[in-house]
Amino acid sequence: MTDPRIADPRIAIVHERFTEIAGSEHVVEQFSQTWPQAAVHVPIAREQGIPPGLSSSPVTTWVDTPYRWTGRGPYAPLTPLFPRAFRGMELGDVDAVVISHHAFATQAAFATDAPVIAYVHSPARWAWDTAFRAQEAGGPAGAVVLSGLSRMARRGELAAVDRIDQIVANSTAVAGRIQRWWGRESVVVHPPVDTNGFTPDHVTEREDFFLVAGRLVPYKRPDLAIRAAREAGVRLVVVGDGRSMETCRELASDDTVFLGRVPHDQLVDLYRRTRALIMPGVEDFGIVPVEAMATGAPVIALGEGGALDTVVPGTTGMLVPSGDDDTVVAGLAAAMKTFDPREYDPRRIREWAERFSRKNFGAEMVRVVEGVLERGRRVE
Repeated sequence: MTDPRIADPRIAIVHERFTEIAGSEHVVEQFSQTWPQAAVHVPIAREQGIPPGLSSSPVTTWVDTPYRWTGRGPYAPLTPLFPRAFRGMELGDVDAVVISHHAFATQAAFATDAPVIAYVHSPARWAWDTAFRAQEAGGPAGAVVLSGLSRMARRGELAAVDRIDQIVANSTAVAGRIQRWWGRESVVVHPPVDTNGFTPDHVTEREDFFLVAGRLVPYKRPDLAIRAAREAGVRLVVVGDGRSMETCRELASDDTVFLGRVPHDQLVDLYRRTRALIMPGVEDFGIVPVEAMATGAPVIALGEGGALDTVVPGTTGMLVPSGDDDTVVAGLAAAMKTFDPREYDPRRIREWAERFSRKNFGAEMVRVVEGVLERGRRVE
């Protein structure tokens, strides 16, 4: 007889925070739909940051009270309280805990005796990677604060790692960081992409512009794509907003258009019409390029990070060699000048993107949890 804990496990889900909706929130949304009876626990939440597909309202901690007092605005001052909040979570009598981690969430492993599965978007890059931290600091004061948080995050991740029964990385690149920084092996399960919401239109013709889409923040390096478009003398459409907007506008040529945030249907239309999506930064995985590929659009990406898992050179797009900023800009510019989308079959691109569907993600995660419960013991 099948153990009911394996066939129909009682799950608790833990996530970093619900303050804005991005890739990791969509992962938790799929966790909630895969295990609809599971409660989702977070230190803090605000309405704009809660993904609409959760099966129930999130359970917050005591930190949400001061967050409410501040008007649920910037959460950074409360960040040092997060480790304690995670460790004090009341997760209930469950068969397993599934944690969505990119900074402090693995501290919830101390709040349970149940087996723990950690889905790692990345170990905290700003904590482990000094170059990345310098890029994100935003000035001397920010550097001091981030340095202190980095020490806290590193200690916390290393303290919790032996309490995790199974580590799941969202890409091969993240699995490498986990091995390098945590000293643990992991399995790779790529994040879910809404391949049903991003579809091809084989009637629409590709037009003479390239596309950058996503948050305009330093680590995504939109500035490199904008510089490359100027150097190549090509049209570029930029979708998204963020603290790098002013810098990007200063770098742009007259042939670069900034649209800000756009509705879903307009984004799909842009994917269908662009010559190629440009991904100039190192992503942990990179959902945006897979969304573009789901519409049949090819991708030109920096050949590092998650792009190595998602972009197939010659089939779904091109990979540009990494290097210093000038080298990357030159590589992107050269690719834009010579890129011909007619050399890529939209149907084959779409078929590849379907490997990253929500359905496949849910099935893979169920197998991971079942495997942990079958083993039935914590990693020593």
